[in-house]
Amino acid sequence: MQGNEAAALYRLLTWLSPSFPVGAFSYSSGIEWAVEAGDIADAASLRGWLAAMLADGPGFCDGVFLAQTHRAASSGDDAGLGEIVELASAFAPSRERHLETSAQGRAFVEIARAAWNCAALDRLIACCGGAIVYPVAVGLVSAAHAIPLAATLHAFLHALTSNWISAGARLVPLGQTDGQRVLAQLEPIVAATAARALEASLDDLGSATFRADLASMRHETQYTRLFRS
Repeated sequence: MQGNEAAALYRLLTWLSPSFPVGAFSYSSGIEWAVEAGDIADAASLRGWLAAMLADGPGFCDGVFLAQTHRAASSGDDAGLGEIVELASAFAPSRERHLETSAQGRAFVEIARAAWNCAALDRLIACCGGAIVYPVAVGLVSAAHAIPLAATLHAFLHALTSNWISAGARLVPLGQTDGQRVLAQLEPIVAATAARALEASLDDLGSATFRADLASMRHETQYTRLFRS
């Protein structure tokens, strides 16, 4: 492995590790309400719920935003970058989902600047203007460090899926082995979603996971909550 490839892999493993302190463990993306409502009750129903979120909901949309951010940042399209930042922030379907993605995006950028800063990242952040949501933040930082888009996108979707499974495993609850089985079963869907997001444009954005969107709204008034979303 060449030096640049090793550095890119090291940074991706660090930034998208569960130990990178963006607070992902405190969000469930509505899964907490889905468990209480009985939509998710075991490993099979968790797998089905997450497969839909990946392929037809926030997984795909976040993948498109990351890819478009990375390309705009890498090509110096500052005007296009600003439009992507604004659209991505407006795309969250509920107040809690917006909190989830904006808080993680802010934390990701702040920690990256504190520990892995570079001149290119400072310039890109200055072009953004508004709130930087999580997939946009990952796209910005990875582009600033010249990390390849395809690897970044796949790693991001893997981290997103892993966090959803972690929330589901704690809520159902499921054992660690069941959680790993779900992650293994979702591998082809993560890969297919990443491939679609790489080929998609902003015009291809769209979600059909209405139940998951409703879950994120219902969670706002859920009586007993462990998670912030």
